[in-house]
Amino acid sequence: MLLDVNHLTTRFYTRNGVVHAVEDVSFKLERGETLGIVGESGSGKSVTCYSLLGLIPTPPGRIVRGTAMFDGINLLDATERELRGIRGKRISMIFQDPMTSLNPYMRISDQITEPLELHENIKGKAGLTRAIDALAEVGIPEPEKRIHSYPHEFSGGMRQRVMIAMALITKPELLICDEPTTALDVTVQKQVLDLIKDRQEKLGTAIIFITHDLAVVSEVCDHINVMYAGRIVESALRKDLFSDPLHAYTRSLLKSIPSAQPKGQPLITIPGLPPNLANPPKGCAFQPRNLLGNPAICVTDSPPELSEIKPNHFAQNCPGCLAS
Repeated sequence: MLLDVNHLTTRFYTRNGVVHAVEDVSFKLERGETLGIVGESGSGKSVTCYSLLGLIPTPPGRIVRGTAMFDGINLLDATERELRGIRGKRISMIFQDPMTSLNPYMRISDQITEPLELHENIKGKAGLTRAIDALAEVGIPEPEKRIHSYPHEFSGGMRQRVMIAMALITKPELLICDEPTTALDVTVQKQVLDLIKDRQEKLGTAIIFITHDLAVVSEVCDHINVMYAGRIVESALRKDLFSDPLHAYTRSLLKSIPSAQPKGQPLITIPGLPPNLANPPKGCAFQPRNLLGNPAICVTDSPPELSEIKPNHFAQNCPGCLAS
């Protein structure tokens, strides 16, 4: 087992109240496996992974409880010095928007060689050669020339490739992809996904893929966690989740995929908005938006727990959301 997360709970203490961003999240990840985390914006997907890497701003954020064992190391109890030795070396991250993640004042050569200097003490010509090879591996044309360019001289797809090269240059054991294809057109999106998959097969890297795009996770993920209001509402193997979704929220997400609807029919949407996590509901968070189950029998006194409904298929045990 490479990563074992148990009862992760992260909250933000703000002037407007305590935001329950991530509540009691648990999951496991094997080496070479791809885990998808899906859900609407604000469901806690990114905060979950930022918590693992110690990237939550403190204050106002605080990890209230939980453990995250990474190859025998509890990431949530690790010191900043220990995390600096892990981030960018054993665990790397591809952020959502490369234009805000890449420093616009620095050449690509300086940014892509930085992990080598920090973690492997490789500098100068040796580091530059590794960086050029990394750009070539992710499909950047004429990498020996483009290596000295600035981020604004690359297209969106090329900048994302640079981010992938930077994340993989130290051959990490775990790669976290935070919606890496959101701002890309369909053609470039496919190229980026193929590239990540190719690197995974060659390096044996485990991947956590954060996205709101179910079409993407259907292609690249082995296991999928569906999050809503800071909690996992369903967790299953990809084939089981798509062939037999149990929770009303998962079923609603699948029905809202445009390509899944008959031509000429109105697009199906989930009504309303996710709950305010500064004032979370006492019971089932999805009850007000539950159109595919029976909201009348949803749990109202406490949040429903994640239970194994079928073999290796978990869902929140809320009668109203499991009803069809």
